[in-house]
Amino acid sequence: MTPDFDFALGEMADAIRETTRRFSADRIAPLAARVDAEDWFPRDLWPEMGALGLHGITVEEEFGGLGLGYLEHVVAVEEVSRASASVGLSYGAHSNLCVNQIRRWGNAEQKAKYLPKLVSGEHVGSLAMSEAGAGSDVVSMKLRAEAVDGGFRLNGTKFWITNAAYADTLVVYAKTGEGSRGITAFLIEKDMTGFSIGQKIDKMGMRGSPTAELVFNDCFVPEENVMGPLNGGVGVLMSGLDYERAVLAGIQLGIMQACLDVVIPFVRERRQFGRPIGEFQLMQAKVADMYVALNSARAYVYAVARSCDAGRTTRFDAAGAILLASENAVKVALEAIQALGGAGYTKDWPVERFLRDAKLLDIGAGTNEIRRMLIGRELVGNNPPVAQ
Repeated sequence: MTPDFDFALGEMADAIRETTRRFSADRIAPLAARVDAEDWFPRDLWPEMGALGLHGITVEEEFGGLGLGYLEHVVAVEEVSRASASVGLSYGAHSNLCVNQIRRWGNAEQKAKYLPKLVSGEHVGSLAMSEAGAGSDVVSMKLRAEAVDGGFRLNGTKFWITNAAYADTLVVYAKTGEGSRGITAFLIEKDMTGFSIGQKIDKMGMRGSPTAELVFNDCFVPEENVMGPLNGGVGVLMSGLDYERAVLAGIQLGIMQACLDVVIPFVRERRQFGRPIGEFQLMQAKVADMYVALNSARAYVYAVARSCDAGRTTRFDAAGAILLASENAVKVALEAIQALGGAGYTKDWPVERFLRDAKLLDIGAGTNEIRRMLIGRELVGNNPPVAQ
C-alpha cells in the first residue's frame, strides 16, 4: 500500500474516505474490468451508494443529504474513482453536476420534488450543456426554448451528455433569448413528450459511464420547471463550474492512486537480473515521481475544495486544480504502463485503462487550453486579482 500523507482534512472527511474506500473495494472494484470491456453502466450501485449518503454529501438533511461540503465530496469521488474512474465520472455527474445544482438553484418545490429520489439513488441525474457545435463556446448553443402558454417548447439537441441514457432528471440549458443573457436552465424529466435519447457515443475511455445525445422535438416543459432566473442560465451554469472542476478533479486523484496501487506491488515482485526491479534506482525514481505528482495535486485540489466550502474560491484556482490533477494523472498513467513494461501494454493489467480514463479530463469540464486561458487572463489581464 502507498503511505497515506496526513492532509489533516478532518474527522468527517476521514470517515467519508474510509466508508467510501471499503464500499468501492468491495462493490465497485470487482466490476471495473467488466464496466470497461462491455461499456456497461452498473445502475444497481446507485441505491447502494445512496444508502451510504454518497449522492447527497452537499445536500441539506431535510432533503435526505448529509449537509457536508465539497471537501468531503472530493474525497468520495476520489475513492470511487480509485476503484473505477468510469463509475466515478457518472457519480460526479449525478451528485455534483445535477444534484448540487438543483440544491443551489432549485426553488423549494423543485428541491422537494427532485432531490429525495436523486439522493437515495432511486433516480439518476445528468446535466446537459454541450452541443455538437457548442462546447467551450457554450453561449453559441442552438437548443431553443420558445415560450408558449404554460411553459416552453424545446427544439434541438445536446451532445456528449454523461448519464444521458439512464437519467431520470436532467438539468438542461437552452436559449430563451439572444447572447449570454438569453439562456435558461430547465429541469427535464425522462418521460416528457418530445424528449428522447439519440445516438450513444462509443468512447476511448471512461467506458461504462454512458454518454449520448439528447433530442428535443417540440418537447413541452412546464413553467414550474424553469430552474433559476429566466434568461439567467449563464449565471447558473458558470457559478457551478468552480464546484464541478474541484469535485471532478477527485477522479484524477483516484486514478493516480490506482496506478500506485498496481505499480508498487509489481516492482517489488517482478524480478530481472536476479533481483526485484524496484531495487533499481531508475525504477525508484519513477515511483517517486508518481507519488509526488499525486500528492502535489491532492494538496491543490483539497485546498480549493476547502475554499469552496468557505466561499472563498476563485475561478482560476478551480481551473488550476483540475488542470494540475488532469495533466499529472495522464503522466502517472503513462509511467505506470512503462513500469510494467510489456505487461502494461496489455489488457491483462488495468494500467492501460487508467491512461484511457485519465485523458478525458484533459478535455472535459473545460479543456486544458481553456483552463490556461482563463488562469492567464485572470492573472495578467486588464484587472488582475488582488491578493487578500
